[in-house]
Amino acid sequence: ELKKASKRLSCARRFKIQKRVREHNRKLRKEAKKKGISRKPKKDVGVPNSAPFKEEVLREAEQRKQELEALKQQNKVTKQQEKTAKRKKDKVAASEPAAKKAKKGETVKEAKAALAKQKSAKSFRCSELNKVIEASDVILEVLDARDPLGCRCPQLEEAVLKHNGKKRLLLTLNKIDLVPKENLEKWLSYLEAECPTFVFKASTQLQDRTVQQKKQRLNVLDHSRAATCFGGDSLLQTLTDMANVKDDEKMLKVGVVGFPNVGKSSIINSLKDIRACHAGVQRGLTRCMQEVHISKKVKMIDSPGIVAAPGNPGGVMALRSLEVEENEKSALEAVNTLLKQCDQQHVMLQFNVPNYRNSLEFLTTFAQKRGFLQKGGIPNTELAATTFLNDWTGAKLSYHCRVPERQDLPSYLSDVIVNDLRSGLDMDKVKKANEDVIKRVRSPNLSSSISLNSKGPTTGVLNVGTAETRTKTAVTAEVEEMDTISNTEKPEAESPVATSVTQIQESTQKRKGKPDKKRVKIVTINTDVTSMQQSNNDDAYDFNTDFV
Repeated sequence: ELKKASKRLSCARRFKIQKRVREHNRKLRKEAKKKGISRKPKKDVGVPNSAPFKEEVLREAEQRKQELEALKQQNKVTKQQEKTAKRKKDKVAASEPAAKKAKKGETVKEAKAALAKQKSAKSFRCSELNKVIEASDVILEVLDARDPLGCRCPQLEEAVLKHNGKKRLLLTLNKIDLVPKENLEKWLSYLEAECPTFVFKASTQLQDRTVQQKKQRLNVLDHSRAATCFGGDSLLQTLTDMANVKDDEKMLKVGVVGFPNVGKSSIINSLKDIRACHAGVQRGLTRCMQEVHISKKVKMIDSPGIVAAPGNPGGVMALRSLEVEENEKSALEAVNTLLKQCDQQHVMLQFNVPNYRNSLEFLTTFAQKRGFLQKGGIPNTELAATTFLNDWTGAKLSYHCRVPERQDLPSYLSDVIVNDLRSGLDMDKVKKANEDVIKRVRSPNLSSSISLNSKGPTTGVLNVGTAETRTKTAVTAEVEEMDTISNTEKPEAESPVATSVTQIQESTQKRKGKPDKKRVKIVTINTDVTSMQQSNNDDAYDFNTDFV
């Protein structure tokens, strides 16, 4: 450890340092004297006592001092005000771009909402569908194999076959993995008699085109049911052969049409082997026409779903229209009409639910099994109904329709037109490819599939204006007819039960105007009022006969 250095000096060294310090100070005083800088400040001696008017001079000095203090304080306040004003100005200047940006964001949001509303309108979808028909050389009508006849639109097929440009019409049975093989083979032979038909099973697990594709090993293959596509090679080869037959060197344009959620976008994605079009369980995702290049010679055009006419039966509208998505009809009503067309035993086995008396009881049990419960353990029947409809229209539920007996060709078809549609196609090759696809696809048994009563072809709308006019005319005629019937019939006396039911309905309607957050949603159930009235009359007490 080092010791602290000593401060002891020799006398010679100490005197020498003091001498140099004196010399240094002397030089500084000499320079200051030359420059006129006085080292010592002059002391204010104040006002001498002998000076005349000393009090007045002191008073004036004090007043001047106060004025200087006031001026100093005023300058300080002024600086603070300027600083506050500047800060406020900067804050306003900084908030103006944010306000403009927020206002611009709201405007963009409103414009997007207006555009989405316009695209979801029926007239817009009809115009887009007509554009696809006009721009295509071949029309590929996609049918759901579970109800092929219900997915056919006579208005569309007639418009395609009677078009000036001589367009070809092909049918595609999609979702063949959800139909029993026996039923599928019968439907295939039924449809092939009218138009060239291809069987298809689209792949529902494809890589998004925006995501970088991962490299897979050769020995690792995805053999899952959803990822495999069947029937794509046969269909693509047929379209390529048709493109080679064309005289000009232009690409063959294939328009893919059909009702909502039959698998139009999924077929294009499967042929492209990438997720080029937006597809999903929700209906009505495709709203505009979209061109996708499949190969050097084939280009496919995706289209929005065909608009179903309002005159179709309720079960058909529940499956083929967008009434529930457009809030024109509740999901509960759609499920009610759909269950009436199904075999109850098959539905109970498929969804593993006990016997039910009505659609509300079925949805309550279905919601409890799926865990769709609200606060307090109340079953969420709305969510259960939406899920039930998604299962029916999506690629999940297996059901089938009985093949009708062979009848004459539709009015817009003839033997000549059928031969023209088959010309240029190797039908034997197509049939062999279809048989091979049916053998390779794993299908459900007939006993495990729900039986559905098909209502025949679905009436479609290609021009909303004419359809609305026809509908209004028909509704007006029905209303007038009902008015005449009610005028001619004598009014009957209302029963007390019917009166009470009417009063309850009126009070419920009045209460609807005042929303209550805690009120549970009430679902109306159709009850037989006459039976209630009869039972009430039987149990009535009569004093003349019963009193002793």
